[in-house]
Amino acid sequence: MSVAQKSISKGHAPTRPADLDIRKRAIAVGIGNFMEWFDFAIYGYFAGVIGALFFPSTAAGVSMLSSLAVFAVGFLSRPLGALILGPLGDRLGRRAVLIVTVFGMGICTTIIGLLPPYSAIGIAAPILLIALRFIQGMMVGGEWSSAGIYIVESAPNNRRATAASVITGTAGLAFLFGTFTAALLSSGLTDEQLTAWGWRVPFVVSIVMTGVAVFIRRKLGDTPVYEELVKQRASMKLAAPTPAAKRKAFITTYAFSALFGVSLYYFITYANNHLVTSVGLPKSTALWLCSIALVVYCIVNPLIGRLSDAIGRRKLLLFAAAGLTVMAYPIFWMLNSGDTTLIVAALLIFGILVAITAVMDVVLLVEVFPASIRSTGAALGHNLALATLAGPGPFIAAALIKATGDANIPALYLTAVSAICFVVLLVMLPETKDNNISEY
Repeated sequence: MSVAQKSISKGHAPTRPADLDIRKRAIAVGIGNFMEWFDFAIYGYFAGVIGALFFPSTAAGVSMLSSLAVFAVGFLSRPLGALILGPLGDRLGRRAVLIVTVFGMGICTTIIGLLPPYSAIGIAAPILLIALRFIQGMMVGGEWSSAGIYIVESAPNNRRATAASVITGTAGLAFLFGTFTAALLSSGLTDEQLTAWGWRVPFVVSIVMTGVAVFIRRKLGDTPVYEELVKQRASMKLAAPTPAAKRKAFITTYAFSALFGVSLYYFITYANNHLVTSVGLPKSTALWLCSIALVVYCIVNPLIGRLSDAIGRRKLLLFAAAGLTVMAYPIFWMLNSGDTTLIVAALLIFGILVAITAVMDVVLLVEVFPASIRSTGAALGHNLALATLAGPGPFIAAALIKATGDANIPALYLTAVSAICFVVLLVMLPETKDNNISEY
C-alpha cells in the first residue's frame, strides 16, 4: 500500500459537515468563484477593444494578437501563484487561500477598468496592464484548485463529483454573465461609446462583488480533512509521499488539466473572437450564440457530476478526450460555415465535452493527491498545464490562422493536445471514485 493510501486517522474518518453546512459552504465558495471568473472572463470578451486601446497598430490583427498574448500572461504567472498559494493552503488551510485570491483578483480587475489607454500615458499603459494581468494570473493560480479542494473535501464521499460541479458550474455562470454583459454593451452602445468607456463598466463594478465575496469567505470554517490533517501534523504521525507517487500524480494532473484548459479557453475565450474575426459575424451575434452554448454548459455540469458519482471518473474523461480529438475539426468546419444552426450545434457539442473535462478536473485534483500535499500538488500540476498549453491556446489559434489563412487550422492544436492527453490518461489514470481523500 502506498503512502497516499494510508489513512490520516487509523481509527476514524474526519466528521463531515451537516447537509445545511455543506450547502452554506457551497454557496460561499460558489459566489466567490463566480466573481473571480467573471473578472477573468470579461478581459477575454473585450480583448479586441483592449488591444486597440493599449496596443495600437495599423497592421491587421496585430492589436488582437497583442491583447491575446497579454491574456496568456495571466496564465504564465499561474505557476508562481501556485508556488506561493499552494503551500499556504497546506500549511494555513484551504480557507486562507480563498480569501487572498478573491481579494487580489477583484482589486486588479477594478484597476484595469480605470487604466488610461496608450494614447494618454504611452508605453506605461501596456506595461501596467501586463503587470495587473500577471497578478490576476497568480490569484487564479490559487483559486481553482483551492476552491475545488475546499468544496470536495467538505462533501460526502458519494457526492464528490456533484460537489465539484459547483465550482465548474459557477465558473460557467460567470462566463455566461460575462458574455451576457458584453452582448448587452455591444448591442446597446455605439462602437465609439464601447471603446471610450463601455468596456470599463464591468471591470469597475466588480469591486462590489469583491467586497461581498471576501465578507462571505471570512465566515467559513476549514474542511474536515484539513482539520484532521492539522491534528496529525501536531502529533507527528505524517509520512511524506514517495517520489514515485508524487511524479505519477503530477503527470496525470498535467494531462487532465491540459485537456480541460485548452478545450475550455477555445470554447470560452476564442470561439466568440473567431466567429467575429474569421467568420465575419457581428460581435453581438457571436456573443449571443456563445451564450446559448454556455447556458447548456452550465445546465449539464451538475448532471455530469451525478453521472460521475454513479459510474466513475475514468470512463467519462476518456470519452471526452476521445470526443475532442475526433470532433475538433468538424466543430471548426461547422463554425466556419456561417450557418447559424450549424454554429449552435458545434458550440453545443463542444460545450458538453468541455463540461465533462471541467467537472473531472476539479474532482480529480482532490482524488489523485494525498491530503498532506494536495493544495501544493494540485495547484502546481493544474497551473503548469494551463500556463504552458491552455493560456497560449487562443493566441496560437489566432496566429495559426494569420500564418496560413486557413480558418479551420485551430482545430489542429486542439486535436493534438486532446490526443496526447487521451494516451497519457489511458495509461496512467486509475479509477479514483472510491479513493479515501482523507489519506495522507
